[in-house]
Amino acid sequence: MVTLLVVVILAVAGFVIWISRSDYEPPKKELLKLSQRQIPNPIHGARLHLATWNIGYAGLGKEMDFFYDGGNKTRTSEQQTDQNLAGILNIIKKNETIDIWLLQEVDKKAKRSYYKDEEALIDGVLPNFNAVFATNYKVPFVPVPVTNPMGEVEAGVMTLSVFTPTLCRRHAYPQIASWPESLFLLDRCLIETRIPIVNGKELVVINTHNSAFVTDQKLMEKELTVIRNIMMTEFLSGNYVIAGGDFNMNPAGFEPSADYGGHKFIPSPVKIQKGFMPPDWQIVSDSKVPTNRDLDQAYEKGKTGSTTIDFFVLSPNIKLNQVLAVDLGFEFSDHNPVFLDIELKNMFN
Repeated sequence: MVTLLVVVILAVAGFVIWISRSDYEPPKKELLKLSQRQIPNPIHGARLHLATWNIGYAGLGKEMDFFYDGGNKTRTSEQQTDQNLAGILNIIKKNETIDIWLLQEVDKKAKRSYYKDEEALIDGVLPNFNAVFATNYKVPFVPVPVTNPMGEVEAGVMTLSVFTPTLCRRHAYPQIASWPESLFLLDRCLIETRIPIVNGKELVVINTHNSAFVTDQKLMEKELTVIRNIMMTEFLSGNYVIAGGDFNMNPAGFEPSADYGGHKFIPSPVKIQKGFMPPDWQIVSDSKVPTNRDLDQAYEKGKTGSTTIDFFVLSPNIKLNQVLAVDLGFEFSDHNPVFLDIELKNMFN
């Protein structure tokens, strides 16, 4: 019995040492390689269309419940993953009016998505878009749940643009989890993409995926500070600035409207606080349709909890025409996509 205990202790210690040595530790700022498909083409027109969508690595469709959210499953079947992925790619491909896509939870190499290179597949359905990818989850083996471990995960956030960026950069968020838990969690980040405008200014687009399962508002403020500092610096330099993505929190004062499309609203435990940005900035979301649902059970409209955590932040020199969350019934992902229609003010003044 003693010998067995010693073997177990040594095995656990060896595993922790291996994981620690394999730990992905990106720098605070890192230039990213752009997959360029276009000759340099700056923004010429004032009107732009963007979309943000956490695709849930094609593994969190309406049929899925997830162990980390109180469900039972580690992953859905490969057949269902293929169906989810086909649906996601079809929606991305068919929305031809979108100029810039902001995607989160895109797997490159992961057991949970049957090792499908989703970055390459998405890149393939938008052959005329410039693309950039930033890793935010890279663990050789996630050991939970013990009975059916998640295993290897390599995933990240992805920005695609019909315009040619001059610079793409990864900004790391402060690590808010403690050791050893931090070894197995995401290294959260944002992608900064800089796109030239014919008037000599730039459109700076931030693609963010903030921390989940956090109830301490002060911890989330550390990540929001990174976003705020970048946005304020760029706006004061005369640029146009947009942040979009999965913030994993409700906007300040968010309340659903129009019966929330028949969905059940559950507020997030943390929220964007009033005063996050100056009063002339806009935090824009669709209050009629949820963008995210709970994963404690397979999705059932009106019964499964849902909320709005995917939205955009706009600098004062950007006019909002429309923000629209598309109700897909969470068929392919635990998130619905959000579309944004805007205009850049005073482009030629």
